[in-house]
Amino acid sequence: MAVKIRLRRMGQKKAPFYRVIVADSRAPRDGRFIEEIGYYDSTKDPSVIKIDEEKAKKWLSQGAKPTETVAKLLKIAGVEK
Repeated sequence: MAVKIRLRRMGQKKAPFYRVIVADSRAPRDGRFIEEIGYYDSTKDPSVIKIDEEKAKKWLSQGAKPTETVAKLLKIAGVEK
């Protein structure tokens, strides 16, 4: 099973709010997921990024691949270098 760390869109129309989740790569964007490890709110100024560092490192060590956007967020949050 290929596991990815990616964003799940939530919130109202034109007011997106994202949760950082770990999911099977074949699952739909807003569908079934394995675990929630944080959130990202782009509507605030400055943007709010909150990621559970322990959970993220655990999944990365187990081989989960982050998407490009999540990789940038992890770098900003200080989880990944």
